[in-house]
Amino acid sequence: MSDPTRLVAGPFNRVEGDLEIRLDVEDGQVRAAYANSPLFRGFERILAGKDPRDALTITPRICGICSISQSAAAARALAAAQGLAPAEAGLTAAALIHGVENLADHLTHFALFFMPDFAKPAYAEEPWHARMLERFAAGRGSGVRAALEARAQLLHVMGILAGKWPHTLAIQPGGVTKAPDARDRVRILATLRAFRGYLEREVFAGPLEAFAELSDGQALESWRRGGQGGDLRLFLEAAQGVGLAQLGRGPARFMSYGAYETADGPLFARGLFVKGRRRALSLDGLVEETAHSWMLGVPAHPYGGSTVPDGEMAEPAYSWCKAPRLDGQTVEVGALARQVVDGHPLALDLAAEGADARARVVGRLLEVARSVPTLEAWTAALKPGEPYMRRGAPVSEGRGAGLVEAARGALGHWLVVERGRIANYQIVAPTTWNFSPRDAAGVPGPVEQALVGAPVRPGETTPIAVQHVVRSFDPCMVCTVH
Repeated sequence: MSDPTRLVAGPFNRVEGDLEIRLDVEDGQVRAAYANSPLFRGFERILAGKDPRDALTITPRICGICSISQSAAAARALAAAQGLAPAEAGLTAAALIHGVENLADHLTHFALFFMPDFAKPAYAEEPWHARMLERFAAGRGSGVRAALEARAQLLHVMGILAGKWPHTLAIQPGGVTKAPDARDRVRILATLRAFRGYLEREVFAGPLEAFAELSDGQALESWRRGGQGGDLRLFLEAAQGVGLAQLGRGPARFMSYGAYETADGPLFARGLFVKGRRRALSLDGLVEETAHSWMLGVPAHPYGGSTVPDGEMAEPAYSWCKAPRLDGQTVEVGALARQVVDGHPLALDLAAEGADARARVVGRLLEVARSVPTLEAWTAALKPGEPYMRRGAPVSEGRGAGLVEAARGALGHWLVVERGRIANYQIVAPTTWNFSPRDAAGVPGPVEQALVGAPVRPGETTPIAVQHVVRSFDPCMVCTVH
């Protein structure tokens, strides 16, 4: 055994926000990893003392690419504190708005963040490299350009339903501010069908429903071999060539708050998936630990938690990110986790021993294939003239949790109101779960665990295998530290 070498990988490009990862490398492999969120932002402190309704304006500014998720979580927290049930039609419209943002995020991650790594010179000798270079060379590949155009067209739905994107105020505790008319419905449906056309032409090279029906890894491989073209098949070929399914094994514990709530329940189920079965989800055992965070205070549930930075940045802490734990355990969140909790057979098979880097990307595209037909159905069901908003009285005393599924996973806002003002507001974002530092017991967070064993080639300073694993989680670091 050789002596360990320490590398500091980062800052990472094509990652939302700032990220550094300290790597202990021995015998050409990562032996330990320490994820650092190096930028503290303090939104939770900004919210203290404000009118509770101000959260609807302030929290979407946490992030420019998942602002709808923050808006939806704030609206739900406020609705719970008010005891207000949103209008049923408003729930559907809000789910449609949220689903469009998540689709845009999934496409951005695949085409702009993840795939360009395969176009790097490190893979120049691979048989698929020339095709990757043509499709996904950063900033100029034909696949990158096509994805940007499709994304831009898809986001027209935001202009119709939400007024603008990002940072809309369309989603409110009682529903949505815009009651769509018949013309809006036609325009939204045309936009979604055009997006479907792009996906079926360039990404899946076939019907979305055919991919959504795949039952296991063997069916996935048969699907890859049985068709021609498509960026997803190119990804699967490259993933096989570099052993992506052997990289980035995370904890075999998955959590989802349930995605896209409507009057009929969530599209994707709420729950905790552990040891091969789904369990009912209780957050009573949720605690944010700070033993290795540059934060003051004791471990606490978000309702009783605090966000007080440690200006001394004292050791053994190494990140501004807290360490959320559910009943003392880490959990992985994200699109794959949603599909596992929902019980989709392909996701269950791919993540049977814990998620890997390939499975996370496939899970994201599986969610795209399953979501688009539902968004089309929701659009067709929009009824002009229905009430899309219920009004509630301002809350003077109360509390509420807003739990939603952002593109990157489970997002929770916990609100406490006293004397008409925000007494406490705590946020646990998806990347807070996935990129948490070690807890008091020294247990690493999901990405820190997933990086162990990643190969490091001679001379690499930010190893490409490490980049694959990190990007498979699609981190959003600005949300992580609020």
